[in-house]
Amino acid sequence: MTVDGRVTGAIDEPGLLVLVGVTHDDTPEKAVKLAAKLWGLRILEGEKSCSDVGAPLLVISQFTLYADTSRGRRPTWQGAAPGPVAEPLVEAVVAALHDLGARVETGVFGAQMKVALVNDGPVTIILDL
Repeated sequence: MTVDGRVTGAIDEPGLLVLVGVTHDDTPEKAVKLAAKLWGLRILEGEKSCSDVGAPLLVISQFTLYADTSRGRRPTWQGAAPGPVAEPLVEAVVAALHDLGARVETGVFGAQMKVALVNDGPVTIILDL
């Protein structure tokens, strides 16, 4: 991942790219639950988890996950929590992953990021806690 042409986070081995969207009723407790779920989710090769094989996670804040496209042609972002609410919760996910022993790389909150992905499968899973 790059911001302004500078690599800010990268993983070069199998792991998870985690896009974290925060909405208005999310809490630090939900952040901890999400981290535990991500760390133990058995979706890597051989039905292994990141915790089983020490796989890294690249965590990126992604308010656009809460896009509402139900009206017209322009999405609204009203479902996304504002930055001052969302940023500490994204940081809580990262901290909880670190507490579990995970290797974590991150994006830059609120920045325009260029994300490159090699998706094995492809597999995309939505976790809504």
